[in-house]
Amino acid sequence: MANANGWGDGASNNNIGWGKGADNAIGWGDIHADSYAGLTDIVGTAAVDADAQAFITAAAITDPTQQAAINTLVVDLKGYSLWTKMKAVYPYVGGTATTHKFNLKNPLDTNAAFRILWSGDVTHSSNGVQFGGVNGFGNTNYNVFLNNTADNISAGVYLRTNSIVAAASFSAIAGAYEGIELLAKFTDNKTYYGVNSDISSGNGNFVSDTRGMFVVSKLAVNQKVIYRNGIQLSSHIYGTSNTAVNFTVHVGARNYQGATGFYDSRQHAFQYIGDTLTAAEADNLTTAVQAFQTTLGRQV
Repeated sequence: MANANGWGDGASNNNIGWGKGADNAIGWGDIHADSYAGLTDIVGTAAVDADAQAFITAAAITDPTQQAAINTLVVDLKGYSLWTKMKAVYPYVGGTATTHKFNLKNPLDTNAAFRILWSGDVTHSSNGVQFGGVNGFGNTNYNVFLNNTADNISAGVYLRTNSIVAAASFSAIAGAYEGIELLAKFTDNKTYYGVNSDISSGNGNFVSDTRGMFVVSKLAVNQKVIYRNGIQLSSHIYGTSNTAVNFTVHVGARNYQGATGFYDSRQHAFQYIGDTLTAAEADNLTTAVQAFQTTLGRQV
């Protein structure tokens, strides 16, 4: 019989309760006609953050797991008060050159919005961006001089490859090696990093594994620091602060005054450029990014 209020056979006019649920307006269970078979789909979905939705729409992300990962990443960055410090964020989700070019902070398909222009031997997959080590890189169109002050800048990358190679994971440097750059593990077994400072100073054998979340940050007018997975690896005090370089940041290679080289052969799964991050903020960023990678099944 038709059960108007309650439970039972779940006929089509069962408006309150549970059961078959063809038009079960209030209750629980699958809202589709097969809920009577014992499925437990949740009725309704949580609201999606507007910034996450803008990226999902622009990059045409249709996979529900990827959509959820993006939404949680944005919510976490905002919850940690990191969202406003991020200028360009590349989550490398979607598995194609097109989806990987978009900036999460401003997902317009324009150079002014810091979309990445890919070049050379770069392979895209659900695990991120694999650089070929020969001539592949991405131009972020992000000019450090125009978008950061000399003493308020940081950048980072999530690497999925453990290797020693003469390569830069991101770079924009000038004649005296002043600028922003990370060489996670060079062929001399040292790590080189700079944040509007001398790239060659502060190097050492302090990276044993190049996998994970790396952050380089300018903490003071004459101090730079590098973190891996939220843990400080090195801090260097130097004489004077340098002016932010007037070049765009390249990912997967060195941009030396507009000339590209030192091509990376590692796989990148996240990249960002932004304002200075403290030790606590770098740790929180690592937490957010690691959760993002775990949801996507590509964590290291």
